[in-house]
Amino acid sequence: MTNLRIGHGYDIHRIVAGRPMVLGGVRFETDYGLDGHSDADALTHAICDALLGAAALPDIGHFFPNTDPAYKNIDSQVLLQRVVAELARLGWRIVNLDASVIAEKPKIYPRLAEMKAALARSTGLDVSQIGLKATTNEGVDQIGQGLAIAAHAVALIYKT
Repeated sequence: MTNLRIGHGYDIHRIVAGRPMVLGGVRFETDYGLDGHSDADALTHAICDALLGAAALPDIGHFFPNTDPAYKNIDSQVLLQRVVAELARLGWRIVNLDASVIAEKPKIYPRLAEMKAALARSTGLDVSQIGLKATTNEGVDQIGQGLAIAAHAVALIYKT
């Protein structure tokens, strides 16, 4: 056995009119956003699930159910901070995070540094410990048609 663990997270949300667009803790100026109970930050949700999975804990929906009004429109950075605190309580520390956002719109690449900085603040990591990429789905499926945004994340954690 090792004190290192890897976790993977995935999230996807539909794009809808009239909601704020938040990804990686950064608000994009658009007239559309992601549909969800919280702020629907698909990137941050994928990171939460990667961290929880690495620690062999239940997923984000277990800890922050969409049936609980306390989480209605909550900032997902708050959820990420709570996940990091729970891992710390159990003796886990984050080594690094790596994530990809898959979206046709909005243009994510120009905001990657900002997103990494926001995620670093919420996790206590240095930005050098966070890999973040943006890609499109080349017109394939709902993501490729600009109807949804997805994110994958991987986390490496270690037991203190």
